[in-house]
Amino acid sequence: MERNDNFWWYITLRGPAGLEDVLSSAAESTGCIGSTVTNEGDAVDLQVYYRANQDLGEWLKMLQPYLEPWREIEIKDMGRVENRAWNTEWMDAFPPLNVGEKLVVMAPWHAGKEDPGRLPIFIYPGSAFGTGYHQSTQAVLTLMERWLKPGDVVADIGCGTAILSIAALKMGAERAYARDLDPSVVREAVRNTLELNGIAEEKLDIAVGDLLKGFEHKVDLLLANILYEPNLAMLPDVAGALNPGGRAIFSGLVVEEGEKFKEKLAENGLRLVDEVRLDDWCGLAVARL
Repeated sequence: MERNDNFWWYITLRGPAGLEDVLSSAAESTGCIGSTVTNEGDAVDLQVYYRANQDLGEWLKMLQPYLEPWREIEIKDMGRVENRAWNTEWMDAFPPLNVGEKLVVMAPWHAGKEDPGRLPIFIYPGSAFGTGYHQSTQAVLTLMERWLKPGDVVADIGCGTAILSIAALKMGAERAYARDLDPSVVREAVRNTLELNGIAEEKLDIAVGDLLKGFEHKVDLLLANILYEPNLAMLPDVAGALNPGGRAIFSGLVVEEGEKFKEKLAENGLRLVDEVRLDDWCGLAVARL
């Protein structure tokens, strides 16, 4: 189907309050172009928007595998919305966001509005988780600013939109290996974002991968903005994936999970070197013992 920007499809997901990140991550992984969140008592609705370049049923087919493990989540509604006033309202909802000391995450329609001295990371906002507007992503970017060195080779595990890979390349990394369980891993969106940021496509190797299983590259910086359980499952393989002097940055952890995670570092040949806390979320930078 040819691209049609006269209208967008939408799918509304409903789940219990507290599952916002799960809903957002599911939407992010299927290539949505935007989403809005509405809280209704103990429930939260996420209305997810998709381009009309393919049938609504195809988008639904891509979304359903991410919802199957979560019986609490249901599809409340679906349909089409005309691309009119909502477009402007949505664009205004994503102003440039300063991260750390030197970065700014911004949508391309805000280009030129960054503060002097800030390096812009351009991204099409989709859902909060994985666009830079979520605290867990901000925590990783802040730590990357401190620990990434020009010429580094980077791994981005559970990459989603590959914002972390793209930010690393924009900050001077030589190459990034991005891996995600999702075989459709939003490749077109990633290519568009590479182009937005002036990065050569060959610098990013993006492929299907289950954490570090079968990952044969040695890297200088490993990034993992995923949830506590997969972070923990990957931990025994991290030291072996790092070059001498290499670092790893973990996020997607609430503060309590971060404390438990730190207790597991030494037994896996790692030590904490830095930490960032943003609201209830934390990012941890570690190095080999």
